[in-house]
Amino acid sequence: MQTEALSSLVIDALEELKGRDITELNVAELTSVTDVMVVASGTSSRHISALADNVVERVKAEGIRPLGIEGKQGSEWVLVDLGDVVVHVMMPETRQLYDLERLWSDLPGDRQEGARGGER
Repeated sequence: MQTEALSSLVIDALEELKGRDITELNVAELTSVTDVMVVASGTSSRHISALADNVVERVKAEGIRPLGIEGKQGSEWVLVDLGDVVVHVMMPETRQLYDLERLWSDLPGDRQEGARGGER
């Protein structure tokens, strides 16, 4: 499945269970780890777990096996690694604390500057 289709499937799975503030970050030019990060908020640790479970169920139904899942039971943050797409589901307070959207938007886009990003 292509990255765009996988990302759409993930977003649909999150929307289906009322994930909040869903954001798709294209990080392909910033890291070799993944192409897209999808960040969403849940209303409770139970909701976060349900959102992550729904993502996993939906991608497995399409024949895709997650590479890893971190932070399940009672967690304020669950990460689902699908290779080209990494999903972060968090409590709003945790999301605000780590501010992944700002973190990834502040990185320099040219990886040729060196491992630490270089100075501009």
